Amino acid sequence: MEEGAIIKNDLKKAPKTGDWGYLKPEVDPAKCIGCETCVRFCPDACIEMKKRAAEEKEVSQENFREKELAHVDLEFCKGCGVCAEVCPVKAISMKK
Repeated sequence: MEEGAIIKNDLKKAPKTGDWGYLKPEVDPAKCIGCETCVRFCPDACIEMKKRAAEEKEVSQENFREKELAHVDLEFCKGCGVCAEVCPVKAISMKK
């Protein structure tokens, strides 16, 4: 494979692996600062940043209300907990 190449996957053909995990990550919008660290470290590439909903903006810290919030696609998350470990503000916790 060429260095720096991007592999494009067809999500329709990808296996749903979300029910493999015992724990599921839960993002606390009041703590999330939108730094995207979890996105870079997720081994399954199942975290993306999305605009905060109105109710999420209300509970967010004032400085971060306009920043995007981490959202985990639980259909593909295996529950490894890497996102919770690398989050600098501990906005992600693993729940049963």
